[in-house]
Amino acid sequence: MMNKPKDTDEYIAGFPPEIQDKLQALRGAIRSAAPDAQEVISYGMPAYKYKGMLAYFAAHTKHIGLYPMSGTIAHFRDQLAGFTCSKGTVQLPFDQPMPLDLIRKMVAFRVSENLMKEFKKKK
Repeated sequence: MMNKPKDTDEYIAGFPPEIQDKLQALRGAIRSAAPDAQEVISYGMPAYKYKGMLAYFAAHTKHIGLYPMSGTIAHFRDQLAGFTCSKGTVQLPFDQPMPLDLIRKMVAFRVSENLMKEFKKKK
């Protein structure tokens, strides 16, 4: 993997084809849940912003790390029971199907959190 990719396409292109497929599927799930989100590179990995940060992702040796913020992981704790999670990370193993519906729900939750924060600021 190269250092500091210029965009998500370049980031994904730095991995073997089977990993690229998983990264593209994850990217598609995020974009479908947050079509107005801005896709950026932050901390050297793809990230999505809409009224604040939504999520980041990064490929590792045996998994993709999804970083949807700690409140999202806490909210979806029960549905994430089969995955290794920490406060801010969900590990999506390469050898398991990608939980795309759950990822869409998590990103939609982040969008609603960010919209609520913005709404409260305006009051």
